[in-house]
Parts: sequence; C-alpha cells; structure tokens
Amino acid sequence: MTRLLPLAFLSLLCLHAAAQTIRVSTPAVLAAADSPAITIEGLPPHARVALVAERVVIERGAPVRYRAGADFVAGADGIVDLGRDAPVAGSYRGADVRGLFWSMVPIAGAAAATEAGVARMTATVDGKPVASRDLRFDQDDPQVQVEPVAAFPGAVFARPRTAGRRPVVIALGGSEGGARSARELAMRLAAHGFAAVGLPYYSPAAPGRTERELPALPASFVEIPVDRLNQVRDWLAARDDVDDGRIALYGVSKGAEFALVAASRLTWLSAVVAIVPSDVVWQGWGQDAGATGAGRSSFSFGGKPLPFVPNLGFQQELEGFRTGAPVRYRRPMEKGRAAFPQAALAARIRVEDFEGPMLVAGGGDDQMWDSGAMAQNIAERRLEAGRPTVSLVFPDGGHMLNGTGWEPTTQYDAGVFKLGGTPEGNARAQAEVWREALAFLHRALAADANAALAARR
Repeated sequence: MTRLLPLAFLSLLCLHAAAQTIRVSTPAVLAAADSPAITIEGLPPHARVALVAERVVIERGAPVRYRAGADFVAGADGIVDLGRDAPVAGSYRGADVRGLFWSMVPIAGAAAATEAGVARMTATVDGKPVASRDLRFDQDDPQVQVEPVAAFPGAVFARPRTAGRRPVVIALGGSEGGARSARELAMRLAAHGFAAVGLPYYSPAAPGRTERELPALPASFVEIPVDRLNQVRDWLAARDDVDDGRIALYGVSKGAEFALVAASRLTWLSAVVAIVPSDVVWQGWGQDAGATGAGRSSFSFGGKPLPFVPNLGFQQELEGFRTGAPVRYRRPMEKGRAAFPQAALAARIRVEDFEGPMLVAGGGDDQMWDSGAMAQNIAERRLEAGRPTVSLVFPDGGHMLNGTGWEPTTQYDAGVFKLGGTPEGNARAQAEVWREALAFLHRALAADANAALAARR
C-alpha cells in the first residue's frame, strides 16, 4: 500500500532568495485523491524549469533508486501546474499530476539520500536549483487500526479508529500468494472508511526455496475452498464493530476469480469488485496439481473440485525463463481454452446468478490472461440478466491495474516475464480503477442500498 502523508504540514525548502516554491494542495491521502494539485510557483513568466523526482523503492529486500524528470514552461503567472501543464520534454507526455511518479525508472548508483518511502522533487532554472520538496510515502495510516486474525493464518482485520459499525470488504490477493497483497489492500480500504479483512488463502515457496511464509495454507494453487468465506462471515458476525449484513469482496487476478465464484454461490454477499478477472475457473498448479495432461482445478466448493479449463503448453512457455524468450502466461491459457471448448463451457462462472452490484476492470493488453475480454464477457452476461454492473476495460492496460497510479509502472515488461500494457496506460488505469472502485463500494455498501437488495432476495 502506498500513501502520502498530509503534505500541508511538511517543511518546504526554497534554495533561492526569490520565493520559488513547490506547493502541494491535497486531501490527507494523496494517493487516493481525485484532483491533487502540485505546482511550482514564483517563477519568472515563461521561464523553462526542469523538475526531477527521485525516490527509493525496496525491491527483493534491497533499495533501488528511481528517477524521472521533465521540462516545463511557466505560464504568464509564473506557475507550472502538473495537472494543467504538459511537459515540453521528459519522461512522460501530456498534463498528468502523477506523471513524474509513474514514469520513474531505476538508475545505477547508490541509493539516494532520501529514505525509502520519500520522493524528493527538485526544480531547476538555468541549471540552478530553485526549490525542493520531499513527499513522504508511508505504509501506515495512524487513523487505521490493524489486528491479526488468529482464526485465519496471515489474515488481518483493519478499520478506522473512529467508533461505529462499519460495512466490510474482504480483500483477496492473486497468484503471488502470501499475506502482503491482501494486507495492504485491506489497509487501503480501511483508510476510506471500511472495515476490511485481508485474507490470504495460498502460500507458495519462493522460486528456489523451500520455506513458506504461511505453512498452514496450501502450497499449491489446487482446489482452494471458496466456501471458507462462510467461516469469515461467522467470525465477522461475532464482532460488534461491523455490520455483517453489508459485506463485499474485492479480488485481484486469481483473487478476482475466487470472488466471482463466491458471488455465484454465496447469497449473503452484498457487492463484488473483480480487478483483472476471469470468467472461467482455470487449472491449478503446484506439486499437488496432478500429472501432466490431467490436472486439477484451482477452486473447490463444498469439498468438490469445480470444473476447470486446462492450460496447454504451459511448460513450453516457462522455457523462456531459461532461454530469455518472452514469457506470456496468456498464451497457454488461450490455447487451452481454444482446444477444450466444452471444458470452457462447464467452467464458466455464473456471474449472472449474483443479484448484487458488481464492478469488473480488465486490461486489453493483459499478458497474464485476457482480462479485458473476460471482463467484457462478465459485463455482457450480467447486463443481459438485468444485474447492476460497472465495467472498466482499458485497451492499453495490462495485468497490473490494482494500484493508485503513483507507483512506477515502467518495469512491468522490463524482463522476460510480461504483464502487458504501457506505463502510461497502466498508471492512468490504476488511478481510475481505484477511484471508481471506492465510489462503487461506498454506493453498494450504503445502508439503503443493502436494504433494497435484501428486499429483492
């Protein structure tokens, strides 16, 4: 999770006698703000100013220095407004307040003087620095309390510190497994007024290693029990600080597949958000997945495996990690779906059976699986059934749509493993998906909306 602390109170360093400043005007959580403003003020009219942003990102436990830069021409008022003004040169094009952040690339050399989680912006005119500002990113919102959930390995419960019975969102991460994705998503949701459960359900060993983060969870993505969510609901019902009559699922990638299967079978859910989803259940993987050519399902319900679509040529695709050829998981999945149409029909998730509202978001250039087309399939089936649905499909978006648009997006396709989309397309999609998902959840989990849904049931 990435959050910018309230910036109105951060110190500002002006390096020239003239009153050039970098000013940030934003709500407390910049990463989720609809219209933050970042301006450089006090410049000579029509002056050319170079703006550089730099930060340290922790990758695989080590600090990596990232940087982006762009040149602007100040207006007659001596102001450059990142949300209004397009750069005349630099790492991104077009007016975009997030542009300097998502367009960062790793650079060689020692880590910058700033600590991890701090972005330093420096403005330069005629080769001389005129203003600098540190923007602090932080993982922890002091207004959110987080506690472990002993009943579910690796799970956390997050909620605002203010009193009141809150609607609940259960966050489900993807095929990366472990606790981090679900935990960070739960904390982000809690910062916006929801109670949230970050629920890990799968914990593989890292490549080349045997130890696992959560040994109590499955090591293979095989027949994950969807109806385990009933136990989560029972746990929530025993609490007096949540409204267990207003529960939504927020799933990403395989977590979206999980969420849609659950929505098609569990009548107590109020709403679903499915980011880069699948419209079918796919073959599982791992040491418990079965012999080559047979395979086992990713998910189960009531102790029985669900019908699934087999992959075709997955091992050949993985050869790219050895040879350096591009690895696109989408290809063996599309080959399997094309080769086994009857299996695809049997594995289709009956999204139209869910009566509540649903939001789906997919990328047209997703190289993990074709989430854009599958999101469209889901929306069409639900609209045909008269079910309330929000569909967001981004032609230049890839698989990494679960963000806020402030993190660097330039490295998603840098190695042999491809996730798809353009850096700009992914960043803009992330910002829109997060904004729309929050608005959707606030509408869908409002007390009057759930009363109407209960009446229909």
